[in-house]
Amino acid sequence: MKKHFVIPLFSILFLLGCSANDQPNMESEESQPVNGGGMTVDDVEERQTANGYEIVTEDLDIPWAIEKYEDTIYLSERPGNIVKVEDGETEAQSVQLEKELATAAEAGLLGVVLDPQFLETQLAYAYYTYKDESGQFNRVVSLRLEENVWREENVLLDHIPSGNVHHGGRIKIGPDEKLYVATGDAAEPHIAQDRDSLGGKILRMNLDGSIPDDNPFPNSYVYSYGHRNPQGLTWSSDGSLYSSEHGQTANDEINEIEAGQNYGWPIIEGHEEEEGMISPLFTSGSEETWAPSGMDYYDGKLYVATLRGTALLEFDLETGEQREVISNIGRIRDVLVDGTSLYFISNNTDGRGEPDENDDRLYRVWLK
Repeated sequence: MKKHFVIPLFSILFLLGCSANDQPNMESEESQPVNGGGMTVDDVEERQTANGYEIVTEDLDIPWAIEKYEDTIYLSERPGNIVKVEDGETEAQSVQLEKELATAAEAGLLGVVLDPQFLETQLAYAYYTYKDESGQFNRVVSLRLEENVWREENVLLDHIPSGNVHHGGRIKIGPDEKLYVATGDAAEPHIAQDRDSLGGKILRMNLDGSIPDDNPFPNSYVYSYGHRNPQGLTWSSDGSLYSSEHGQTANDEINEIEAGQNYGWPIIEGHEEEEGMISPLFTSGSEETWAPSGMDYYDGKLYVATLRGTALLEFDLETGEQREVISNIGRIRDVLVDGTSLYFISNNTDGRGEPDENDDRLYRVWLK
């Protein structure tokens, strides 16, 4: 069974923003800004770790999602593993699926989320892309962990559109204990506006796969529509839902999601407006691309992993300001805040990055 080398934990305060070649001089004048950010050298403990961040584990194989239950971390890998990180030990656990994983770009085992009662149920929910004699699709399934092997137990939703790209793939359980699923337009933009299609949507379901009675459209999984390729979902402390979404060539978006609303793709994107459609809270604009992926919320701010942007971005929901807070490690796929720490995973082995030796990695920084 595949093992990963684990570097011992170090305490590094949150949001260093320093690369290995741009470390603060701990002997320099007090209160000197670190890497142009708001932190000062007095805020940072001197530790020797790659790029200034604690490496929790490395040699990951195209990691996609971070989950944490108590002190144990689970990472999904697109080729079909779930990596368990616990007590300084890392183990790749196999995932036995009923369908063969598709090998199309961006496809594979994508989002994974643990059941709220995981300790008792040993259940998780997963989103994966498969191909069989009937075509290529995405499906949502439950997985049960037995003797360190995850086995597909029930299919909750099948035949979600899939193409050569744009599979979506993020799944999360909301404060209402419903399962939310971000689906892509499968490179067929028109289906995002078709409420009878499951593609280009954010879907909402009960944990048994049934349709909630209070969904915005009768007998429909559709919670919002008009999405191109959403890959991030999170909730703020007041219960508001936010999503990240890839634009066509730029015009990436951070949206506040409201039930039943139309987010415009392919009719509008970025700063554009149209009656009856929702424009984003934040956009990269037409001259820049982030390719945003996983996201999480902490203390009034959204933290968003970016692939083309090769950074972790911070969006202040109160002031509307945004900034890079972590960079210089390449493509970043997902982020998780657990109340004391912020975890994020690089994604340089996905075929579009430039992996270093021992990529990809799970990193950690401590919240101040």
